Amino acid sequence: MKKFNIYLSTLILGVLLVSSCSKNWLNVDPKGTTLEANYYKNADEAYKGLIAAYNPLGIECGQTYSNKIGPLNSASDDCYAGGGSSSDVPAWQVWNNYTLDAATGIQADFWSRNFTGVYRANVLLSKLPNTSMSDTLRARFMAECKFLRAYFYFDLVRLFKNVPLFTAPLEPKDWFNVTQVSPAVTYAQIEKDLNEAIAVLPIAVPASENGRVTKMAAIALLGKVILYQNNDSRMLEAANLFEIVNSSPNYALLTDFGQIFRPDNKFNSESVFEIVHTAKAMSGWESWPNFQGNLLTQMVGPRSYSGPTYVAGYGFNPITPELVAALKNDPRYKYTVVNIDSMKTAGLCSYEKSYMNTGYFLAKYAPLKEFYSTIGGDPVLNYPNDDMEIRLADTYLLEAEALVRGGGDLGKAQIYLDRVRARVKLPSVPVTLDNIKKERRLELATEGHRWFDLVRWGDAPTVLAGKGFTAGKNEILPIPLAELSNTMLVQNPGY
Repeated sequence: MKKFNIYLSTLILGVLLVSSCSKNWLNVDPKGTTLEANYYKNADEAYKGLIAAYNPLGIECGQTYSNKIGPLNSASDDCYAGGGSSSDVPAWQVWNNYTLDAATGIQADFWSRNFTGVYRANVLLSKLPNTSMSDTLRARFMAECKFLRAYFYFDLVRLFKNVPLFTAPLEPKDWFNVTQVSPAVTYAQIEKDLNEAIAVLPIAVPASENGRVTKMAAIALLGKVILYQNNDSRMLEAANLFEIVNSSPNYALLTDFGQIFRPDNKFNSESVFEIVHTAKAMSGWESWPNFQGNLLTQMVGPRSYSGPTYVAGYGFNPITPELVAALKNDPRYKYTVVNIDSMKTAGLCSYEKSYMNTGYFLAKYAPLKEFYSTIGGDPVLNYPNDDMEIRLADTYLLEAEALVRGGGDLGKAQIYLDRVRARVKLPSVPVTLDNIKKERRLELATEGHRWFDLVRWGDAPTVLAGKGFTAGKNEILPIPLAELSNTMLVQNPGY
C-alpha cells in the first residue's frame, strides 16, 4: 500500500466538507468534481476517503484557533488563556474565566471538528461493502473508521454529554429532526466500535504508515472510555486493557523525558496514539482553515520575543504560578516550563508581556528556532510538532488509578507509579489515589489532559473555583447556538 499521508492529501470531496451535524453540510455539485454518490468504487478511492476521515484529527482552526490542547489548558489550572488582551481569541478567554455561553466559546469548533470526523467515517463505512477491494483491506478500513468514530464521539460525550448519535450518514430530510441521546447510549456505541476495531486492527504499523491507528491505540482508548465513566465496578476491566498496552514489548518509556515531544523524535517508543503535523504542506494564510502544521506552537510562544532558542509567538497559555510551584523541584520542570522572565532579567532576551502574563511558557510545544520551517509557506503555520494524544506514561498512571479505585493489585499499581517517577529519578511514593492525581498533573502538564481529569474526579468545582467554575454547569460545554436554530436539539443545563 502507498505511504499513508493523512496531512498532504489534496483530495477535497464536496460532500465531506462538513461544518455541523445538523444543517450545514455542503450540498452542491461543483463543476469538474466527482460526486460522492459515484465515488468509492475501488480501493484507491476508498483509501482517499479514509484519509478524509483521519483529517479532522489535526484540524487547527475553525471559527477560531481550535487545536484542543490550547483551550483545554486555558480551562484548567495549568494555564491562563493569555494572548494580546482580554478580547484576543474570545473563545479561549471565556473558557478560562467560565463566562462562556451558547454564542461565545470554543464549543462550535469542537462540535464541528468531531462531527465532521463522525460523518466522514460514516460515509466510508456505508460505502465499503460495495467497494471493489480485498476483504482483508476492507476489514481494516472499516476498523479504522470505527476507531475514528469512537474517538470523535469520546470527545463529544465528554465535552457536551448530550449529543446526537449517528452511525450512518443522515438523509437531508432528517437534518432538522435529530435529537440527543443519553451519555450511556453514546458510551455503549463507542465501546462497541472500539471492540470491533480491536478485533481487526494490526498490533503495530510500519514506519511508512505512521499516523494510522493500531490495535494498541484502540485498546488504550477503550480503557480510557471505561475509566472516564467513573463506574468503580468496571475499574479492573479498564486496568486489564491498560495492562495489555503497558506490558507490550512495542512500548517503553524514554530514558530522556525531554525527547518525548521533539519533532525530530516522532513515533518514539512512548507513543501510543499520535496526531501528525507537518511543514511539508507549506501552508499560507490563504489556506485558512486547512493548516497541516501545529498552530498551537505559534500560539504559545512569547510575544515579540527576541533572543536565543525560541521564535516569537502570540503569548497564549502562560503557565499558572501554581503549576510552576508544583513543578519547581521536579526534574520535569525544565522540559515543561520556559522561564522567559528569568532570561529577560539575565539580559538574554526581550519580549512583550501578554495578557495574564506570568513569565512562564509552555516548553513541550514551544516554537523552537530549529524547527522554524524555511521550505515554503508562512513558517508560523508550519510547525511540525505532533500532538501526543496517548503516551505510555499516561496509560501507566491510568492503570495504577484503575487498580487503586477497583481494589486490584496494589503491588502492580505501585510498579507503574514508580516507573513514571524513576524515569526522572524521583523516589517511590505510596500508590494512593491522591499521589496518582499529583503525578498525572506533573507528568502530563500542559498536554490537555488536566481539565478532563479534574472533571472526571469531581475536583473541578474546588480546584477551578478561582477561575469561576460553577458545579453542575461547567463540567460540559453549551451546545453551540447555531445548532439550536430550527432543530430539536436541547441546550445543556445552565446555559
